[in-house]
Amino acid sequence: MANTKEPMVVAAEKETTKPHVAVLPSPGMGHIIPLLEIAKRLVIHHEFHVSFIVIATNEASAAQDKLIKSPTLPPGLDVVYLPPVDVFAVTTKDMSLLARLCAIVEEAMKSLKSVLMELGKLKAVVVDLFCTQAFDICSALSIPAYLFFTASVALLTFSLYLPTLDREVEGEFVDLPEPVKVPGCPPIRPEDLLDQVKNRKIDEYKWYLFHSSRFYLGTGIFLNSWEDLEPANFKAITEGPFFKQIHTPPVHPVGPLIKQEEPLTASDADCLAWLDKQPPQSVLYVSLGSGGTLTVEQITELAWGLELSHQRFLLVARMPTNSSASAAFFNVGSDVNDPKAYLPKGFFERTSERGVVVPSWAPQVSVLKHPSTGGFLTHCGWNSTLEAVTHGVPMIAWPLYAEQRMNATILAEEVGIAIKPVVEAGASLVGRKEVERAVRLMMEGEEGKNTRKRIRELKDSAAKALEIGGSSYDPLACLAKEWKS
Repeated sequence: MANTKEPMVVAAEKETTKPHVAVLPSPGMGHIIPLLEIAKRLVIHHEFHVSFIVIATNEASAAQDKLIKSPTLPPGLDVVYLPPVDVFAVTTKDMSLLARLCAIVEEAMKSLKSVLMELGKLKAVVVDLFCTQAFDICSALSIPAYLFFTASVALLTFSLYLPTLDREVEGEFVDLPEPVKVPGCPPIRPEDLLDQVKNRKIDEYKWYLFHSSRFYLGTGIFLNSWEDLEPANFKAITEGPFFKQIHTPPVHPVGPLIKQEEPLTASDADCLAWLDKQPPQSVLYVSLGSGGTLTVEQITELAWGLELSHQRFLLVARMPTNSSASAAFFNVGSDVNDPKAYLPKGFFERTSERGVVVPSWAPQVSVLKHPSTGGFLTHCGWNSTLEAVTHGVPMIAWPLYAEQRMNATILAEEVGIAIKPVVEAGASLVGRKEVERAVRLMMEGEEGKNTRKRIRELKDSAAKALEIGGSSYDPLACLAKEWKS
């Protein structure tokens, strides 16, 4: 079992002959999961001692807590907590998601230098994209620091281009008459741009630009992807003249890194037992990520659409809110709710033969790898996307916030592994008839068959990339060898 110790005593208590690396994620499941996976790989496959540095706060995230305190973490992976940040002292209630996250990280970084020094001689530090202040600290300590980019290569290429775009374009990017053309990459429609760059006057934009402008300071960049999934963006960042000109650090594909296992609760076991009784590939899994929430009106339309489709479903339901699509981001797994209080009256009775509703949280990896699961209605967060590809489950794309609209378009239009519901012009939500159409198309239609065939090809490609000698195994193995020498 991994040790969770206060930072002041870690270095004194832990002596090891193995080379030592530190890994620093920012808060949030979408960041913790992939950085924890690369930490595990360094311990298990490459014989490193890894200190996994957690930005602690006085806000509860039951799911995050459960993950980093898992008894299945390998020996040699130590969880080290930075002194807790008082969220209420550094944030306000009206702060948007990224501004809030960055304010928490900024405060936490004040103690990072002393913690890194106490950890002893480090070969490298792997840093999340919203922790780029660590580059300066590592530089002062003469420790190589690598960026781990937790999203798609498409978003990375856009982010590296953003400082140029910021200098060259006046006004708002969303008002541009044409798609944004990142050199060498597929164009991005203005409406698909990530939320954080849709208003250049707000703090979220300033924070995103701040971190993007510092990516070049990394000794290298880890990509949680592989060439077959994003060939055009991959070619641009490795061979394109623009990315050479801006001194992009060497990139190291290591993906898809996804959560491999999860401890199961009694309710988790119940929903898996229900899946055991369903026919192969017959169930649509509906989950909108660790932070995603719908409005009252939208969850009503989604429920009606599932009912009208007459397809089997497993719905992860979260208390609706009209305030923010990312309302559960910081307290994921902690929100207690009763879906009967907000799903349509009689919904449970009418769908009891073919549907199950789970409040708040489901064991996603176990559900996606289950033979009865035949489709995944997802918010298109990058972790969920990679989990779907790794387990060969085609998607209905239901983006909510951050860069999810960009991901949805790529998955549906470029990669061909997702179906996008159509939102009528002027409408603010996906209506029940459109939900019904998309679900039937995925579970019964020709388009569903095509996406299923394509995603199986990518599933095989992902598995090959991670094998010894594969295009995502070897870059980490080479770096590990370099760090050891």
